Amino acid sequence: MIRTERPLMLIGGNSNPALWEEVSQNLGLPLTKCTVSRFSDGEVRVKIDESVRDAYCFILQSTCAPVNDNLMELLLIIDALHRASAYRIGVVTPYYGYARQDKKLAPREPISARLVANLIEQTGASRVLAMDLHSNAIQGFFNIPVDHLTAANELCDYMFSDGWAEQGDCVVVSPDVGGVERASYVADRLNLPIAIIAKRRPEPNVAEVIEVVGHVKGKRCILFDDMIDTAGSLKAGATRLMESGATAVRAYATHGIFSGNAVQNVLESPVELMTVTNTIPQRDATNVERIRYISVARLIAEAIRRNYMGMSISSLFR
Repeated sequence: MIRTERPLMLIGGNSNPALWEEVSQNLGLPLTKCTVSRFSDGEVRVKIDESVRDAYCFILQSTCAPVNDNLMELLLIIDALHRASAYRIGVVTPYYGYARQDKKLAPREPISARLVANLIEQTGASRVLAMDLHSNAIQGFFNIPVDHLTAANELCDYMFSDGWAEQGDCVVVSPDVGGVERASYVADRLNLPIAIIAKRRPEPNVAEVIEVVGHVKGKRCILFDDMIDTAGSLKAGATRLMESGATAVRAYATHGIFSGNAVQNVLESPVELMTVTNTIPQRDATNVERIRYISVARLIAEAIRRNYMGMSISSLFR
């Protein structure tokens, strides 16, 4: 007898188990048993507890904090599957860490995003599914197929339901020049005008607002970004928008990193509601009324299903 169908298997890492369980439920497919432990000196130990021979495996792992532990765990799972004769290994990394150093801005700096891409590819991955990469150019760092998903449509749905998509009253604001493409996508979908906050970064995680380009006076402003880290830029940008005559500010982003004093910055800012997705698990510190989490499990599950079935991914976003 010749078997023509290869099984689909999901292997979840430890970075975001709640999201992986949601993805599993959406696909109606249980997570493959996998043991991740530590040796006494802290080294990561991985063991796949089920046969994956000739299976199409998808590893679910965001490289969020603790970044190095989660990245190393991902690489070891890839290697374990590769050595266990998996047919194909897809890496589903909703949040791709080390993405902010995607080019050299000064001498003697690494291009960290390229290094991580090399590690994932050379370890044995066949395909990568990522969500809202910090830069579209990161796709070109891989020599394997990359499916670049976006949570923008899900976030836009919440803007509609929140009543923040009314023409003449609302404007989409990019928090910096680099985010104009993302903000333009949202503005086009909502049929709203766009404004830009021009700023400079004298050092990492420090932002200085220079000016607001566009008309925001008398408008409700939708700040749209790919990630919120320390929320310093968010606080400074929202404050300048209010000083420029905006009537209210809400923020929407895909990745809620919330490191350092981010929650305090959100609470001290004029932003009345911050909406992020669960690509990074919610921490206890972010369980405050002004920070809302929404799930992207359905989107990730559908992308995996289409990948496995050989169907179009881009049609998800038309």
